[in-house]
Amino acid sequence: MHLVQRLPDNPLDIIGDIHGEKTALVKLLAHLGYDTHGKHPRGRRLVFVGDLCDRGPDSHGVIRHVQDLVEHGSASVILGNHEMNLLTDDAKDGSGWFFDERHENDLKFYAPFSRTPASERDEIRQFLGSLPVALQREDIRVVHAAWTPEAIHAIESLPLGSVAEQFRRWDRLAQTTADTTGLYHRYQQERQHWARELEDEHNPPPFLHAIAQYEATQQMINPLKVLTSGVERLTDQPFFAGNRWRFSDRVNWWNDYDDPVPVVIGHYWRMFNPPRSGVARYSQLFNGIDPISWHGKHRNVFCVDFSVGARWRDRKAGRPIEGSRFRLAALQWPERRLVFDSGQVLQTS
Repeated sequence: MHLVQRLPDNPLDIIGDIHGEKTALVKLLAHLGYDTHGKHPRGRRLVFVGDLCDRGPDSHGVIRHVQDLVEHGSASVILGNHEMNLLTDDAKDGSGWFFDERHENDLKFYAPFSRTPASERDEIRQFLGSLPVALQREDIRVVHAAWTPEAIHAIESLPLGSVAEQFRRWDRLAQTTADTTGLYHRYQQERQHWARELEDEHNPPPFLHAIAQYEATQQMINPLKVLTSGVERLTDQPFFAGNRWRFSDRVNWWNDYDDPVPVVIGHYWRMFNPPRSGVARYSQLFNGIDPISWHGKHRNVFCVDFSVGARWRDRKAGRPIEGSRFRLAALQWPERRLVFDSGQVLQTS
């Protein structure tokens, strides 16, 4: 068994990023027709594109629920960047449900949220560490962020269960270069000096060149980062996303994807009804693209992440969850049909 695995031959329900929104997940599974153990009367199969956790009220509950579905033989799951962060002890925004060092900072935005007891953390790691990074069969491919031939080739023969070790190995190679050139020292200096501003939306730092160069280099050298976080480039000016200032930008790699096999991804915070102003930077990748349309050079890539991970904003603002523009969706394959946690069903175009 390797980090790239074969999809089952069943009709598929491919579910986007959940980000700890267990209530939305339970509702969506009911609308799709699954029982509590993920069995479907017409033999359909669940596929999760990763990012099960962080930011929502019950990341622990989502992971445990999905784990139960996998153990009952009802679901396939791949790793997203948020699971990779957990497996490599990279405690980032929204992971206070698992990492003690993030708990206090995350209360500001995401409280209340359930936490994983310390006694269960190893079990969570073991489950996530057993998952693949990409799934494929002749008619469809599934990866969290970007399907590039070079990155797929780099991991396709790596054994299942080795993902955290391999991730760190590639990171060490990039780190060695950064250390040798002095880039890492400059990066650490900037992070320490601008620590407060880096997470303050209303007090931006200047363009931090060492952080920009270091993060872009670390991203593109590591194939596991490319597959789970996407293709990135340096940006002209800092922008605020994911509750921190960033200096490298995600690229719509699908405009260069030339293979005829369709790809389903998550990761990119697509919005069904984007506001007229204040649209997240990552959602701008879909400017001019209908929210239920396939996209890319050959219109054979589909992002099924409809930003349910931003529902914490609704809760903080006292807005009702019903009717939220932040949704959880499943893409039904081969029907190419979308089903939302609200029960709405739409045909993609």
